[in-house]
Amino acid sequence: MPDIFSKKLETAFDSKGQLCVGIDPHEDILLENGFEVSAKGVLDFGLAMLDELEGSVSIVKPQVSFFERFGSAGFASLEQLLDSAQAKGFLVIADAKRGDIGSTMEAYAQAWLGKDAPFTCDALTVNPYLGVGALAPAASVAAERGKGLFVLAATSNPEGKALQSSTNEETVAALVAREVDRINSSTAISNSKFGSNGLVIGATVSLTELGLSQINQNRPTLRTPILAPGFGFQGARLEDAKAIFKDLSSDVLYSISRSALRDGIRGVARAVQEDQNTLHKALSQ
Repeated sequence: MPDIFSKKLETAFDSKGQLCVGIDPHEDILLENGFEVSAKGVLDFGLAMLDELEGSVSIVKPQVSFFERFGSAGFASLEQLLDSAQAKGFLVIADAKRGDIGSTMEAYAQAWLGKDAPFTCDALTVNPYLGVGALAPAASVAAERGKGLFVLAATSNPEGKALQSSTNEETVAALVAREVDRINSSTAISNSKFGSNGLVIGATVSLTELGLSQINQNRPTLRTPILAPGFGFQGARLEDAKAIFKDLSSDVLYSISRSALRDGIRGVARAVQEDQNTLHKALSQ
C-alpha cells in the first residue's frame, strides 16, 4: 500500500501549513511573465512555479485544463510537471473535476489514481453531479491506492449557487457532504485525523446558506478535509480565513493561484511567504 493520502495531508499541514497554491497557466499569465503560449510554455511556467514554491508550501494544485488545451503535447507537459512536483516532495492535487458513470468513471480513476496512471498525483478533484454514487469507482481506486478525492460541494463561482443551494429536506451541497462522510466512514484508516475524501467548498459561499456549517461537528478524528478556492482574485481574503470557516478552519486547504503572481513569477516565493504569514496570523486569532 502506498502512503495514505490522509496521513500525507496531516504531514503537509504540520510541515508548512494549510496554504495550497494553484498552478494555473492562463494565456495572459504566460504572456505577462515571458512564457510561450504553448505546451512548452505551460511546462516552463509550471517548473518555474515549483522552483519558487519549494520550501514555502507543501501543497500544489495544477489546473489540468490549461495543459489539456495543447493536446497530446500539453498532456506530456502535465505528466512531466506532476512527476517533478512529486519528486520535490509536494502533495499534488490534480484539479481535473472528472465525473462520469460506470466504466467511464473507472477509466478516469485509472488515468489519475491507478497503479499505472500516467498522471501522478495524490488527489483528484471530482464532480458529483451525476450522483455521488457514480463516483464509487474513483472512491474504490483511491482507497485501494492510498489516494484522495476532493468532491465539488459548494463551488466559488456564482453560477453554482442556484443548483447547490437547492433544497428538499437538505441542500444539494449538504447531501454531497453527507455522502462523502459516509464514504470516509467506510474506508477509514486507523488513527487518521482526516478522511481521504474531501469537499471543495468555495471561500466565497455562505456555509450556513448551503447547510454546511455542521460538517465535522464534534468529531475529533476522521474529519472531512476541505479544499477552498476563491481567495485572492475571486474576492475572499486570507485575513478572513477563520471568520469564513469558523470551527472548520483547521480542516481547510486555503487555495490561491493568480494572487501568488501579483509580483510576477520571480516574486512568487516572497508573495507566498507573505500569504503564509497572513494565514497563520488569521488562524491563530
